[in-house]
Amino acid sequence: MQPSILIADDHPLVLKGLQDFLVEKGYNVIASETDGEKAYDSIIKNRPDIAVLDIRMPLMTGIEIAEACKSNNIKTKIILITFEKDETLYKQAQTLNVSGYILKEFALVEIENCIDAVNNGKSYFSEQLTEYLLPEEKPEILETLTPTEKKVLYFIAQNKTAKEIGDLLFISDRTVEKHKSHIIKKAKLAPKPNSLSLFAKEHEQFISDDDLKNT
Repeated sequence: MQPSILIADDHPLVLKGLQDFLVEKGYNVIASETDGEKAYDSIIKNRPDIAVLDIRMPLMTGIEIAEACKSNNIKTKIILITFEKDETLYKQAQTLNVSGYILKEFALVEIENCIDAVNNGKSYFSEQLTEYLLPEEKPEILETLTPTEKKVLYFIAQNKTAKEIGDLLFISDRTVEKHKSHIIKKAKLAPKPNSLSLFAKEHEQFISDDDLKNT
């Protein structure tokens, strides 16, 4: 069964082009909106499975909609589309559990794969974007972490709670919190609520299967 999809973009030609493409491909597009406020209202009203949102929209941005959905526990999965190769926006999207993030110039090429991945519970981030933003060499900071700290960091990147991480690693919540404190200290992270989560998602790609198997 095809997922229900809402799309929103303040550029009429982009919006129509994306809508026509998805409808032609057989997707169930239930609504299209031209500003962020209407898009969010429509998400609340219609509860689509997936919302494909332009990041830069009047009244509410795609990021603000994603933040509101997360705060209000709305289960609609968010895919953001943008022209911008902006590291700050990219990291914000990751901390808000955005499911997909693709560049507009590749949208019609990637949107089907993105929707299919997201519909199957996976995340999809445009390769062109991740190649542009993420460093290729493994950061030295990871070499200072113990095997357990690497595992904790990996599970933080997967949005796991301290209790969930403890259950997975067969350790207590309190021990997980100690590991988190050690990581923060070693990485010299700023004392901000999302600093560890941002750090985890940024470095997730450098944690290998071998790191996760080590005890």
